[in-house]
Amino acid sequence: MSVNTYHLTVVSIESQIFSGVVQKIQVVGIEGEMGIFPGHAPLLTSIKPGVLRIVKLCDDEEYVYISGGILEVQKNIVTILADTAIRAEELDEKKAEEAKHEAEKQIKNLRHNDDVDYIKIASEISKAIAKLRLIELTKKNKHI
Repeated sequence: MSVNTYHLTVVSIESQIFSGVVQKIQVVGIEGEMGIFPGHAPLLTSIKPGVLRIVKLCDDEEYVYISGGILEVQKNIVTILADTAIRAEELDEKKAEEAKHEAEKQIKNLRHNDDVDYIKIASEISKAIAKLRLIELTKKNKHI
């Protein structure tokens, strides 16, 4: 492993999604988008639902949907423990669109005192949007 790379492991409850040497990653943390490059300071933080961009050797990219979890950075090792992690090619665009529309419909039908339901539904919308964004990124990269 060179000084320009580190080892990344992405694990979900169901399985190991990725394990290998990478140049960098981009993920959504609790404070916003984060880029993790070689030599990054040690870090332990929560991650939000969104797209994980993995830049492997030779600038080859891979995208994974993460529904949230924990990111740990140690010297030359980065680990993501995800609640759910799905490779882009495994996502179903139709199901993601349906989930987004259903959650939007539920929000329209909420009363003002249903704060807990609103938070839950807003979370479902953000997950569906992240999945759709990942599908679009994957389509765009195939056309390049």
